[in-house]
Amino acid sequence: MLVHSLGEFSSAVPCPLKVLSVRFVIALALFNMTSVRAGRVLLTLYAIKLGGGPLAIGMLAASFSIIPVLFSWVGGRWADRFGSRWLLFIGVGGSSGGMLLPFFWPSLTTVFLAGLLSGLSMTFCNVSLQNLVGQMSSADQRSKNFSNYTLAGAVSSFVGPMIAGFAIDHLGYHYSCLTVLALASIPLGMLVIHGSTLPRGTGKSEHGGTLWHLIAAPGVGRVLIVSSIAQVANDLFQFYMPVYAHDAGLSPSAIGVVLAMYAASSFVVRFVLPKLIALSSEDKVLTVAFAIAGAAFLLVPFVKGGVLLGVMSFLIGLGMGCTSPITMMKMYANSPPGRSGEAMGLRLTADNLTRLFGPVLFGMMAASVGLASVFWLNAVMLGSGGLFARTGARTGARGPRKP
Repeated sequence: MLVHSLGEFSSAVPCPLKVLSVRFVIALALFNMTSVRAGRVLLTLYAIKLGGGPLAIGMLAASFSIIPVLFSWVGGRWADRFGSRWLLFIGVGGSSGGMLLPFFWPSLTTVFLAGLLSGLSMTFCNVSLQNLVGQMSSADQRSKNFSNYTLAGAVSSFVGPMIAGFAIDHLGYHYSCLTVLALASIPLGMLVIHGSTLPRGTGKSEHGGTLWHLIAAPGVGRVLIVSSIAQVANDLFQFYMPVYAHDAGLSPSAIGVVLAMYAASSFVVRFVLPKLIALSSEDKVLTVAFAIAGAAFLLVPFVKGGVLLGVMSFLIGLGMGCTSPITMMKMYANSPPGRSGEAMGLRLTADNLTRLFGPVLFGMMAASVGLASVFWLNAVMLGSGGLFARTGARTGARGPRKP
């Protein structure tokens, strides 16, 4: 039922095979991201079980992101040239195979190697699946399909850690590795059975220009900036809202509710996002989203109670929940012909760079100036992102609409 609801599309798309293909891609994303997120929780807790300290855990978390930084853009180029099927095989197979390392040889070293392979999976799978959603969507259905793709990611973020937690409690760390492997076998089986129906690559070694030509393409640089700002805002909320709520005297359960309000509003807004875009445009919706989230970040340091912090969290989630699907669809729409995978990979590279360095830089600021400065500067950044999006709305810069 869940996969059906995530992949349910209207009969406006003319080709039934196209509808089935988009459903297939979203289902593939759901199962793959669930296995990867379950695996990451398991690896983190396993590292602690094996004696890893805070530094080791931090290095493990960095290992999840370093591969996407290095290979997302390259993976996108490969997706354009060779198609997505084999990249998906490598990604899913690498992640699932990595879970066998700590199963057969339990140690911090094998846990770190599994973490690197998990990053490889997310690198190749994310760029390939996002590109496939764009390729298999008609222009009038692209906003709906990208929204459903991000809904699959939200569901996996909830289900994956839950599966990992129950597996560890009932099976122990050792056999929980096989549970994650079993989850990964679902997308692997889907690729074996239906992977041949996925679009093929161009087979060409030339991509029509250098990296700079891609960045300089109309609208691409704007999307990179807006997407990076949104990524920083999302990460800072996840890192520093719990810290602020703790300092405000909230209990752990109350902090959990505050964070859940963010996730709930992000999930809800993605259901209505296609209708909002149909009534307005991507740029106008993005402008309002940045304004709502920025205003909430600005008010957070003036709020102490759990209820009001929950309201601020809900408002931030409403704004940030719009940014990911919109920047995906705009990056695909603005990508030069034959370079959509490369453009999607470039966006992921920029997002992961900000994920690596953003929290560190803002953490130094919080330590020297105070925690409130993090929220206020974030509000300023979101305001700047809103201005970028507003400029696109006023000039009508929606990018080329690929058929």
